[in-house]
Amino acid sequence: MIKRFLLILFSLILLPVFGFDESKILPSEIGIVESIEYIDLNQEDVNQVKQAVEVKILTGKNKNKTLILDNMLTGNPYYDIKLSKGTKVILHVEEDDNGISYSIEDIKRSNSLLWLSFIFCGLLIYVGRKKGLASLFSIGITILLITHVLSPLILFKINPVFASILICIISTAITMYLVGGANAKSTSALLGSIASLIFACILSYITILTAHLTGFSNENSMFLYTAHPELNFIGITISTMILATLGAVMDVAMSIASTINEIYYIDNSKTVKDLFLSGMNVGKDIIGTMANTLILVYLGGSLPLLLLANNIDLQKFLNLNQVVTEIASALIGSIAIVICVPFTAAIAAELIPYFFNKKNNKINLDCK
Repeated sequence: MIKRFLLILFSLILLPVFGFDESKILPSEIGIVESIEYIDLNQEDVNQVKQAVEVKILTGKNKNKTLILDNMLTGNPYYDIKLSKGTKVILHVEEDDNGISYSIEDIKRSNSLLWLSFIFCGLLIYVGRKKGLASLFSIGITILLITHVLSPLILFKINPVFASILICIISTAITMYLVGGANAKSTSALLGSIASLIFACILSYITILTAHLTGFSNENSMFLYTAHPELNFIGITISTMILATLGAVMDVAMSIASTINEIYYIDNSKTVKDLFLSGMNVGKDIIGTMANTLILVYLGGSLPLLLLANNIDLQKFLNLNQVVTEIASALIGSIAIVICVPFTAAIAAELIPYFFNKKNNKINLDCK
């Protein structure tokens, strides 16, 4: 049964990839800066510097070929690409009837992510052992679900909210059953998580309608609109809120379900009400730190926006589309965490005794 379930999940992961048009992907190559020559372009009101960069191509058809490419420095650190000898760069490639042309797109930064990922994976496996390995596998599946299923589905004009809920359910099921095993505890955590996410989805939709949010909360939304104006950006905003909440909700749900499971297995004389109250007591301790964690994540990511508040009238600032979207996301995520506690406690208090007693009855019959 589990093998069939995993086969279906992998099929869902792979199917959207088959319809993905790779011809639309902008190609790129890697190069390394050999030398730089600075050229002053001072004009009347504009102070600009051009770098004539000698770049050696390290990949692709023209590997080992050396080119001279321009890199403009405007004085704005947001747009400027600061290069030096030995810096590896990403080269944008365009091919037409006249041949292949290259331009400097950005600095190659992915090597820093590699060693950070190595440290994370190593620590997760070392500390968590089998559980850590299962967690690592579930993380990989979740990433694949988002990049290879959710993104293509949205680009294929499938409703973003429906697609996100589907991906969240699949991701949560994989995570719960891999980490916690196929048992009543994992099922309770799964159902509690799903109920909380659906509640968060409804709340997100109501908030967006009542606050008249546009779905364009940052420049990435604008870039996406330029490339795909046909997409449902309000739906994408709701999806973003749901996905940002998923991890914290799963954590709370599994913690409560595990607690109720351990209590009942130690003392199976506990009633459903006793188990529910025990889950609620544990949940009260969890929600304070988890909600605080989620708020801090949003505040940390929006620190430049908060600093901007010092130069803007507070009333104007609190009514900016981007600000309201960020605050609403943090609050909806925190509400989902809080509501997850009674949902999971109620479900676990019913399911865990039911399956425990059913299993014991089966064993007793077999013994006879």
